[in-house]
Amino acid sequence: MTKEKLSRAVYKSPVGELLIVCTETALLSLGVRKEQESAEDKENNPVVQQTIKELEEYFAGNRKVFTVPLDLRGTEFQKKVWEALREIPYGETRSYKEIAEKIGNPKASRAVGMANHRNPIGIVVPCHRVVGANGKLTGYAGGIPMKQALLELEKPM
Repeated sequence: MTKEKLSRAVYKSPVGELLIVCTETALLSLGVRKEQESAEDKENNPVVQQTIKELEEYFAGNRKVFTVPLDLRGTEFQKKVWEALREIPYGETRSYKEIAEKIGNPKASRAVGMANHRNPIGIVVPCHRVVGANGKLTGYAGGIPMKQALLELEKPM
């Protein structure tokens, strides 16, 4: 088995430094950069460049849907949840229960929460658009302030 070539880049967004990891054909992960994580090769990978361009457009308020190709790696259940997240329109939110119902498993709200927590491609797979049943902001890998900032960015004018 040959080792996959991965490219990394750090994108300095309005909500903090994001680490982009791509294969040669798709975005593999996007999340808050941890202090020890470094980046390299961004000029050589067109997927990294497309991701940066689309993030810039998103943060400028000019992009509502991401088109960068994704490589979602997880269980079949997680992939169903992540695909349902991608269907939440820009500027809207859904509850964990609504996502569970959408994927045909209405009693799986907690499992949806766990899949949401394991989402490897934040922002592009918009787990920040999932809130508690009462509308309150609940856990987010980047922290509640980041989740709130992303939802504020998407609020209609």
